[in-house]
Amino acid sequence: MTDTLMAMASAERADLADFLGTLTPQDWAAPSLCARWSVKDVVAHVISYEELGTAGLLRRFAKGRIVRANQVGVDEFAALTPEQLLAFLREHQTPRGLTAWFGGMIALVDGTIHHQDIRRALGRPRAVPADRLTRVLGLVPGNPRIGAGRRIRGLRLRATDVDWAHGRGPEVSGPGEALLMAMAGRPAALAELGGPGRDTLARRLGG
Repeated sequence: MTDTLMAMASAERADLADFLGTLTPQDWAAPSLCARWSVKDVVAHVISYEELGTAGLLRRFAKGRIVRANQVGVDEFAALTPEQLLAFLREHQTPRGLTAWFGGMIALVDGTIHHQDIRRALGRPRAVPADRLTRVLGLVPGNPRIGAGRRIRGLRLRATDVDWAHGRGPEVSGPGEALLMAMAGRPAALAELGGPGRDTLARRLGG
């Protein structure tokens, strides 16, 4: 199980790196689905915990007062060029540090969501490999860092393209990737979802 998560996380990073290699300077500067973050900022975030040991993590959390720790990491990487960020990502294709915790689960979940934050914002969709998508979908509902639990409480989510469903209540159905992004709080995914529970989910996402 652990080896599978790490392998999937590494594969996701390789796919992201290959995609980033096709972007123009304008693409790197474009807004992502993450509020106030450009594509370049999102990439910086994905890699910003890789070389931090315990002491480094504590310093960052102290500096960022926990809730702003991610922004602190992005700011620390702000001086790097897109080419340098991409090189760093390729050098860290196998997750290290914080993102390697729980067998690579953090890197897999965050990496997949942030990959889509970039893709969707640039209008460059992809088909997430089905095995990887199904695994991530199963990891998100109970993940307190993402906050999906409060968004999908009392709803049944059902993917129409992969074998995955979760919860009980009025159904929200659609592509697994769109369900993933909605669970992660991205209203942009709502247009691809349907079912009697969709309006409830939309209200919770502010969409």
